Amino acid sequence: MQTINLGKAEGLPPVDWTVVAAKLDAGSAPAADAANARTTWLCTINHDGSPHVTAVGAVWVDGAFWFQTGAGTRKGRNVARDPRCSVAVSIRDADVVIEGDATRVTDPAVVARIAKVWADSGWPAQPDETGTGITAPFNAPSQGAPPWNVYRIEPRSATVVLATEPGGLTRFRF
Repeated sequence: MQTINLGKAEGLPPVDWTVVAAKLDAGSAPAADAANARTTWLCTINHDGSPHVTAVGAVWVDGAFWFQTGAGTRKGRNVARDPRCSVAVSIRDADVVIEGDATRVTDPAVVARIAKVWADSGWPAQPDETGTGITAPFNAPSQGAPPWNVYRIEPRSATVVLATEPGGLTRFRF
């Protein structure tokens, strides 16, 4: 992994990726009184090259972000055409942006495991009858009817901005 301290000119130390990864693993949310909110944002690329940003119910599992969407949604169409995307989230004391490629996951065992992660966090997702997608009694109306496709975003790079003293701004390339 390459570490680039973007705050070096201001005398800031580099961010420790292992601390950030541990907070992502733990599902860390900002403090209740923090200025940053616990929304996870997905940015995909529209057909004309412009960005499409939308809130998603992504989860961090096994060192990657996972999200689900209907095949006919804009984000679904975008990642089918161009898998490059990014996810932005606030964690305790930091803001994190992960860049990578979205890969559709169809392995029934993996889909079932990720559906269970969502179910354990309060959204009652489960594999559909084929095992290659997920279903639930409810989802955002814009997702269309189930089943929904599951995607994994393997991090290619991450940028982390610390929100506490001494601060820090670091990019990681994996």
